[in-house]
Amino acid sequence: MKVAIVTGASSGLGREFARQIADEFPEVECFWLIARREDRLRELAAELGGKQTVCLPLDLCDEASFAAVEEKLRSGKPEVALLVNNAGCGYLGNVGETPTELQTRMTKLNVTALTAMTSLCLPYMPRGAHIINVSSIAAFCPNPRLTVYSATKSYVSAFTRGVGEELKQRGVTATAVCPGPMATEFIDVGGIKGNSRTFDRLPYCDPKKVAAGTLTSARLGRAFYTPTAFYKFYKGLAKLMPQAWMIKATKT
Repeated sequence: MKVAIVTGASSGLGREFARQIADEFPEVECFWLIARREDRLRELAAELGGKQTVCLPLDLCDEASFAAVEEKLRSGKPEVALLVNNAGCGYLGNVGETPTELQTRMTKLNVTALTAMTSLCLPYMPRGAHIINVSSIAAFCPNPRLTVYSATKSYVSAFTRGVGEELKQRGVTATAVCPGPMATEFIDVGGIKGNSRTFDRLPYCDPKKVAAGTLTSARLGRAFYTPTAFYKFYKGLAKLMPQAWMIKATKT
């Protein structure tokens, strides 16, 4: 059975990915939805038009979750046609002032969980399968007050590029999407809304359009997708300008 696995599926961009996967990947027969909130997962499953779904209420900051996923894969032996590593978090604040548990939660979810899920799923991914990793415009340049978050997203982008090269001979592709801010729970949970003049001024991305563009890019085998002309320009600027200048300009 061909499955699509979506982490962080209960809200925001993850929810949009799950809703739109069938449009770009009609061969997917079953959706594995992973997030902490089981009620939200079941609501989403009901929206998927009769598609077969498996709801896995797991906290990917807990390494026991990886054992649960591994056992599910081993027992079901699915063909993982698409893996969407969307689960992530970001908290505004200076290192040393923000609670350590929040700083380490970012590294656990944004880095460790993404790496573990990719490693666990790859043995079940046939030629023609795709990986989508959710990075961020924060990967382009370190952002003070989002230092740990931007560092984790730099990892996501670098990991995607590297693993994509490793998987070429297998015919599996990896795509990183680097969106700007979106009006999702992320902004509120991270304490960003109303506390950052930079975020208040930035143009927001539409999660529906981000999901659609990312899925198309994945189908085409592109390594990166950056939504909107504004953020494409910012990506180019970050490559050209001295990083010390960019860090000051992008302080959140």
